[in-house]
Amino acid sequence: AVALEYECARMLAHGARCMIGDQLTPDGRIDPHVYALVAGVYERVARCEPYCEGSQPLADIGMLTPEEFAEANTGGIPPAIQGASMMMEEAAHQFDILDSQSDFAPYQVLILPDVIPVDDALRAKLESYLAGGGQILATFESGLNASPGDGAQTAFNLPALGVSLVDEGPRDEGGQLARGRYYPKSNFAEYVLPAGPLAAGLPPTEHVMYARGTHIAAAGVGETLMHVLPAYFDRGRGRFCSHRQTPSAGHSGPAAAVLGAGCLYFSHPLFTQYRRNAPRWCRTLFLNGLRLLLPAPLIRHDGPSTLRAAIHEQAGERRRVLHLLHYIPERRGEQLDTIEDVIPLYGLGLSVRAERAPRAITTALGGEELPFTYAEGRVNFTLPRLEGQELVVLVD
Repeated sequence: AVALEYECARMLAHGARCMIGDQLTPDGRIDPHVYALVAGVYERVARCEPYCEGSQPLADIGMLTPEEFAEANTGGIPPAIQGASMMMEEAAHQFDILDSQSDFAPYQVLILPDVIPVDDALRAKLESYLAGGGQILATFESGLNASPGDGAQTAFNLPALGVSLVDEGPRDEGGQLARGRYYPKSNFAEYVLPAGPLAAGLPPTEHVMYARGTHIAAAGVGETLMHVLPAYFDRGRGRFCSHRQTPSAGHSGPAAAVLGAGCLYFSHPLFTQYRRNAPRWCRTLFLNGLRLLLPAPLIRHDGPSTLRAAIHEQAGERRRVLHLLHYIPERRGEQLDTIEDVIPLYGLGLSVRAERAPRAITTALGGEELPFTYAEGRVNFTLPRLEGQELVVLVD
């Protein structure tokens, strides 16, 4: 029941209608126990429906998906967009997934995750977006020109990033480019030492990047914010150290993060790496960088990364509805994630960006009216208890 409740709550939070499928036996017999379970969940859905009908999700961030680019599309959902979406949801950022033909204007920040090539047409569109006040965060090979052939991209095609490609980096023993490639023993791992605004929440020590990044330098408008620390050597035949990766050589190397003109660039495939094994420091570096470009996001909270939040606008009812979910899927079996228990959160602090103070804040399921404050363009309030799902309604 909890897993089904969560799935329906996620559908509503994404602005979708709910549909629970069934597979009847050949004689068409309905199992009353199954429909008793569905009825209980749909009763909750029915209570939410007035706050969902005609609503539009709000987003201040757009993310380009690699799916349209042949070089990055190897079938299925690319890991770069999966990892980026995971990080964004874990931090309650509100985003839409876009392609190169989408309208960029509504978004304060565009994210180009790991493998977004930039041809001349896309460059012109991105430069127009920047000229209109937008900002861009790009990682790894995003921003490189769209080269034919074996995909060996030769230069960055977006000067505002403030980076240049020094060289293609090392190749492995099979002759393939090592950058961004996964090796079970992290043959081409390197390190970063977080610095300045990118270091918030991280200890002042070296953090491993399991996949080799691009070999870049700051150029033009670029300012280096963080450096790579190379390993003593790249692992291979006749070169071995430690069970996982070669330690850092301890000296500063190429640029790892560069602040450009309305842009921030990271040289490593942060999102693909996060999808593979979820290093917390990759997420922290990204979120610290995003905070430089977007200091006042739509939603902030002081809850755990397992909290999911989405905000919608119901213009006809003159209100905004904040969907809050706290369910924790677990991979207990080999094939499926499951949810068995709901773990409540207490005293959850929330902040929503708003042009003006609301008239009232209420909870749709709990029936409470919540006290709030309004300062510096933000509505701040506390939800006393969140058990699974709640819809917080900000009435204009």
